Amino acid sequence: MTRAKRSLTVLAGASLILAGACTDPAAVNNPDDPNRRAKRGAVLGGLFGAIGGALASDDKAKGALGGAVVGAGAGALIGNALDKQEAQLRRELGDDRVEIRNTGDRLIVTMPQDILFATDSFAVRPDLRDDLRVVAQSLRDYPDSTVQVIGHTDNTGEAAYNQRLSERRANAVADLLMEGGVAFGRIDAFGRGEDQPVASNLTPEGRARNRRVEIVILPEQRSAG
Repeated sequence: MTRAKRSLTVLAGASLILAGACTDPAAVNNPDDPNRRAKRGAVLGGLFGAIGGALASDDKAKGALGGAVVGAGAGALIGNALDKQEAQLRRELGDDRVEIRNTGDRLIVTMPQDILFATDSFAVRPDLRDDLRVVAQSLRDYPDSTVQVIGHTDNTGEAAYNQRLSERRANAVADLLMEGGVAFGRIDAFGRGEDQPVASNLTPEGRARNRRVEIVILPEQRSAG
C-alpha cells in the first residue's frame, strides 16, 4: 500500500471511531445540557487530533488513533472551561443588554456601544465599568486564554472617522480590562470601523446593533494530561 493510501486509510478509520461516539445527536446538541460544548469540543478535538496524528505517523494506525485521543482530551478540556466561564459571566453580569455567545472554541461577549459610550465619545460610561470589572475578573479566573477587543461602528459619517472611533473605543475597553488585572500581553485591541456589520444600516435598530464592542476570549490549546 502506498504512503498516500495508507494515510487515507488511517484517517478514515480514526474518523469512523470518533463518529461512533456521536451517533446520538442529542448527546452533543441538547440545548439543556450545560456540558454540550465540552462534548462537542471532545469530538472536534478528536477529529483534528486524528488528522494530526495521521500526518505525523502515516505508516501506523496508532499514530492517528493516538492523535485522536490527545485531540479529544484537549478539545474536551477547552469546551468544559468555556462552558464554566460562560455560566460564570451570565450569572455575575446579570445584564441582558450584554450578549454572550459560546461557539465551542471561543466566547464572544458583545456590548452595544450605546450602553458603553455617549455619542461620539470613547470614554466608558461609569455605570458600565462594573460590567467590565466582572469580565476582567472572569479573565483572571480563567487565565489560559488570549483576548481580542474589537470595536465596530455603523456607517453613519465618514469611514475614516468611524475607523478611528472604533479603535479608540476598543482601546478604552482594553484599558479597563487591564486595570482590572488582566495582563497586557493577553490583550489585543483593534477597530473594524463600519466594515463588519451584523445588521442592516438602513434602520435605526440595525445601526444600533452594528455599534458594538466585542470581547473575544480564545482559549490556548493545551494537551490533555
